[in-house]
Amino acid sequence: MGDTISEPGLFDAPDPGAGSLGANTYASAPLAVRMRPRTLDELVGQAQLRAPGSPLRRLVEGDQSMSLLLWGPPGTGKTTIAGIVSQQTDRRFVEVSAVAAGVKEVRAAIDAARAELSRGGRETVLFVDEVHRFTKAQQDALLPGVENRWVTLVAATTENPFFSVISPLLSRSLLLRLESLTDDDVDLVIEQALTDERGLRGRFELTEDARAHLVRLAGGDARRALTYLEAAAGAAASVGDGDRPTIDLELAETAVDQAAVRYDRQGDQHYDVTSAFIKSVRGSDVDAALHYLARMVEAGEDPRFIARRLVILASEDVGLADPTALTTAVAAAQAVQLIGMPEARLNLAQATIALAAAPKSNAVIKAIDAASADVRAGKIGPVPAHLRDAHYGGAKSLGHGGGYKYSHDEPYGVARQQYAPDVVLDATYYRPTNLGAEAAVKERWQRIRSLIRGARGDR
Repeated sequence: MGDTISEPGLFDAPDPGAGSLGANTYASAPLAVRMRPRTLDELVGQAQLRAPGSPLRRLVEGDQSMSLLLWGPPGTGKTTIAGIVSQQTDRRFVEVSAVAAGVKEVRAAIDAARAELSRGGRETVLFVDEVHRFTKAQQDALLPGVENRWVTLVAATTENPFFSVISPLLSRSLLLRLESLTDDDVDLVIEQALTDERGLRGRFELTEDARAHLVRLAGGDARRALTYLEAAAGAAASVGDGDRPTIDLELAETAVDQAAVRYDRQGDQHYDVTSAFIKSVRGSDVDAALHYLARMVEAGEDPRFIARRLVILASEDVGLADPTALTTAVAAAQAVQLIGMPEARLNLAQATIALAAAPKSNAVIKAIDAASADVRAGKIGPVPAHLRDAHYGGAKSLGHGGGYKYSHDEPYGVARQQYAPDVVLDATYYRPTNLGAEAAVKERWQRIRSLIRGARGDR
């Protein structure tokens, strides 16, 4: 703590000598800044990056000159890693924001780093946040500094760098993928902030339901969790009595100006809300489906789980009534993986609306269930001889492939011959509906079935 601060307040912390922040600046810095890890070992989560022998650890501990491209959701440690590289390798730290900086600022930072090196001074870590917002010209301006190693570039992005970062910069950088923090990771971040001398120093009591609420709202974002905790601690300090104010659920809700979503991802609410979501989409109630989607998103439900449920529903409840439903759901699932939250909620909402408004048919699941039931019941007769593999030596002498009609040689591209084993020759599994696009599928399938099976196909 700086000399001008005579007595520590509830939120003041001793000066850890971190980076370029002075003592007074540090003491008044946000909790998320004060609790920023100083070494790789203090970093929470990202075990794959901290492992012994990992590229990042070799870079930090071996003091190598190597540029990094950090790709991951917000609050996963991208800025922190840049600071660790700077501190642990005793390099200057210069930050440029892609939101505000242009080519002029980028070149100025690189020129300053080059001049520092020419004077025999320290190397520079140039941190570029949100590098995906840079234009091609702005990214090109980074190349001389990277190629000549005038700077150690650490660029951060929340978007897929293969689409948003130019190839020359990608090829000259080590790409590290960061994952969203788990709930256990976020809980550990909160616990450290409660007890650490840089944080709240054990001066607050946090109830279990308030802690769970903060973890849930954080959604895998450590910075968000610490911001919410700091706001809640401020509220507790203003209304609490005694030396150790209590942060309860009501205070936590009030502090972050967001009502707690009564939703336990491990309990009944998880299953109830998920069930209601699926049934609302199946029932074609777009508004109800969006309500339950919002409840899941606001509660911090894993977006990949939601996406998987939509992919299943696309085949189970829409099927060929709208053949584009599965494409839409899969695209949403891929988007979730590609861009992450919170933006991916838009993709989930689009898929939810499309599937809820689509015509419905459960003919697909009924068809596979009926076929599976026959198989489980032992109806698995031998494959007709003309359909068997005839490519290996001696197959034809066994009668394999004899009499097979090549469909493309037949009128309409459909050959009249037996495909199913005798035991299920008359089975009818797929029964298309007259709903949506499946009506056309039904008409076509009836014609094809008649061509394939002759009189039996009309049954």
